This record gives sequence, structure tokens and C-alpha cells, in this order.
Amino acid sequence: MLMQEEREQIVEYGKKMSADRLTSGTSGNISIYNAEKGYMAISPSGIGYFDVKPEDVVIMDLDANIVDGDKKPSSEWALHTAMYKTKPECRAVVHTHSMYCTVFATLRQPLRAAHYVIADAGVDEVPCAPYCTYGTPELAKAASDTIGDSNAVLLANHGMLACGGSLKSAYSLACGMEFCAELEYRTKTIGGPVYLSKEEMAEVLESFKSYGQPKKKN
Repeated sequence: MLMQEEREQIVEYGKKMSADRLTSGTSGNISIYNAEKGYMAISPSGIGYFDVKPEDVVIMDLDANIVDGDKKPSSEWALHTAMYKTKPECRAVVHTHSMYCTVFATLRQPLRAAHYVIADAGVDEVPCAPYCTYGTPELAKAASDTIGDSNAVLLANHGMLACGGSLKSAYSLACGMEFCAELEYRTKTIGGPVYLSKEEMAEVLESFKSYGQPKKKN
């Protein structure tokens, strides 16, 4: 099976995304890009995450040609291909309708630095793209035009999208942004957060460059 490992990961993380309540029903979508092959594996349209099988995952190129699979790809395939074209280092995209990120997206407000973990996105503020109808080239363009240096972007009146160098990192970022959104929302209900300053966040962003275990040399 072409890109079997990637297909299996999408099945696994689709179940995880649903269980973690980052989305509901069949909303949201996941993809992995194999740069060596030039192909993207993406979750199918309209199939429940606990019903998806590896063979249901669709393989496409970045020009929207279906390479393998007999299912219809996610309606947001253009949103995913736009990220891989905009961010050459991106290898996975997770698009959620998680509650608190979607609250801010519905307000058409960015996520601000109420907590330093927002630095996981590589910025001190996660932007919100203007509203466009779901599944359209216009939405894909709005997201790619807005995301900038961030690895996450809110989609007005819609949801959130996270990019990563692997599906694990993209999913972790999606979880982290939901944490930041919930924290910011909750603090707003009792007087509003004290946001971290640009200077404070600059220090965090610099520190994050060396966070975690060092990469092993070949």
C-alpha cells in the first residue's frame, strides 16, 4: 500500500483528535506530506474517525491529483496543500474545530501571549485569517497569506490549523494552542489576562530554540 505508514498514522491520530475533543463528528482533517515522494496522505471526507481504515486515506500530489485511494479526500485538501507550498519545512497539518480556538476564531481575534506556551507556534501572537467558505481555494489562500512566521493560524468563524515537521509535532501544537485559547478565555471572564510583553516573549522564543533533547548527529 502506497504510504502505508503515513496512512496508519492518520488513522491513529484521527481517533486521538476525536477522543481528545479537538473536533466533533467528521469535522477537522489531518494530512502528512512525504517530500521525497512528493505526495500527501490526507483523511477522507465524511467518514467518522473511528471508522476510517488505512486504505480509506487518500494519496494526492500537491496539484490536487489523486494518486491512490478510492475515497473522496477531505474537502479541505486545498488548505493542506497550500501549507506545504507556503512552508517548505512542513510535513504534517492538523486542522481542528477545537472549542476555545474556535471561540477566538469566531470573534476574529488572534491568540495573544497570555501564556508563554504560545511560543510553540514560533511567534508571540497566532493570527486569525479572514472568513472564507470552507473547502474553497479562497480559504486556502487566506490561511497561507495570514500564517506568516507562525506555525498555527485561526480561521475566522471556522477553526484552527497547525503545521509541524511531523504529525506528532503538528498535533502537539494543536493541543498547545487549544490550551492557550482556553486559558486566555477563562482569564477574560475574571478581568482579563496580563499579557506577556514583547520583550518577555522574545526571551521565551529564544529559549525554545534549544528546548528539549539535542538532535543526534549521524
